[in-house]
Amino acid sequence: MPEPSAITRAVLAALILAGSVGAAFGDDAPVDLHPAKPAKTAPPKPPAKPTTAPSATDPAQPISAEEAVQRANAYLDSTLSMTADFVQIGPDGKRSEGKLYVQRPGRMLFRYAPPDRTEVVADGRSVAVRDQKMSTQDLYFIGQTPLKFLLADHIDIAKDTKVLQVSNVPGAVSIVIEDKATFGGSATITLLFDPDTFALKQWTVLDAQGLQTVVTLFNVDATATPDPSLFKIDEQQRMLNSNVR
Repeated sequence: MPEPSAITRAVLAALILAGSVGAAFGDDAPVDLHPAKPAKTAPPKPPAKPTTAPSATDPAQPISAEEAVQRANAYLDSTLSMTADFVQIGPDGKRSEGKLYVQRPGRMLFRYAPPDRTEVVADGRSVAVRDQKMSTQDLYFIGQTPLKFLLADHIDIAKDTKVLQVSNVPGAVSIVIEDKATFGGSATITLLFDPDTFALKQWTVLDAQGLQTVVTLFNVDATATPDPSLFKIDEQQRMLNSNVR
């Protein structure tokens, strides 16, 4: 398998998490295009005390770390297929947009809008990064990529990764996790969830090389079933790549 470039790392970081998301949220979802790196971010200040007694279901109230992880698992595990528009901010600050198609377990396609000529597809076994302009395709094991566990049949954040921090931030619940089984070392991932519905709003991946990628989804359709042909990887190219180390 080839050593991924900085651009490819950003693409793969964006790729794997999206296979878990499905509930829709509107175009008013917050997008912090330059979030602080999770490892260096101080814990947020607790929210101000309400002037009136909150109800038992008030989403603005802090929840325990255990409950947050349970609700995150339930949300991430609930959707098997989806389509969505995405915005990605790479390590160099470059903004990319495109379309995402997901069919869990294991299958996903990131199709970037022009002027990008990149596609990233996962077929359940491998992840292929296709450069349409250069007519090339690089393959990676799904196990090499950050958050590959989120393409599984069942998702358990606490079991499959190390939960570093759970906190209530303005307008969201933040869960920071560490995945040590990625290429080049461990990756730190910050997930932002809606405090009421626990829909995933945004994620930030900080890889072992210190490269940070931010991804936000829009116009999510959790009812559509993508065409299975979207997730095909060229078998001839797969065999050629199988000899690369």
